[in-house]
This record gives sequence, C-alpha cells and structure tokens, in this order.
Amino acid sequence: QVPLVESGGGLVQAGASLRLSCAASGRTFSTYAMGWFRQAPGKERKFVAAIRWSGGSVYYADSVKGRFTISRDNAKNTVYLQMNSLKPEDTAVYYCAASSAVRSSYVLAYEYDYWGQGTQVTVSS
Repeated sequence: QVPLVESGGGLVQAGASLRLSCAASGRTFSTYAMGWFRQAPGKERKFVAAIRWSGGSVYYADSVKGRFTISRDNAKNTVYLQMNSLKPEDTAVYYCAASSAVRSSYVLAYEYDYWGQGTQVTVSS
C-alpha cells in the first residue's frame, strides 16, 4: 500500500495559480511513477499530468500544456502540480495516483495502483 494525501486545493479566480501537493507514505515512493487526474461533476476522470520515478520524463494533457507543471521531490516523498493561468474549466476534484509498473506514458487511469482521496479546485470566472 502507498497511502497518498493531496493538499493545496481551493477557490481561486480565473488567471490565478495554485500548487497541489501529494504526500506519499513508505520507502518505495521513489520507485513509483506519479500522476495527476481530475474529475469534474458528472464527467469521467481525466488525465492531467504524469512523471516517471526519476523525474526525467513528464507527460501532460493537451488542455494543460504550458500552464501546469508536474514535479517531484523523492527525498520528501511528494509530488507537486503547479497550476498557473487557471481557467473555470479547470474546476474539478484533483487526484494523485501512483504506478508501480513500467509503462509507455502513464496517461490511463488503469495504469495506476494507488489513489488519493482528492482535493477540490474551483476556479471562478
């Protein structure tokens, strides 16, 4: 098990920034690829960003490229999602997830083994 706890969500105006954090427990965090997904009310969960265990490769959904940045600090067992230029359509519950498998890109939810409880991000216009 890899318990994951997200934090950093909130209510902001369009154009603002937020940084989400996801803290993991356990000594094996550095071996997991990490991802962020989001789910808006009445919609399916969608991929946002992912980062390999080393941080050497990152992946983004087209909708957030150039605005969001994923990073990780393996010494702190934490992955971050810096979100800039937020838009109302970014409003969703944001989940972090951990994957123990070697995958080509980590953009699909089934590729992840563990999930956090989510943190709400609301962007007002």
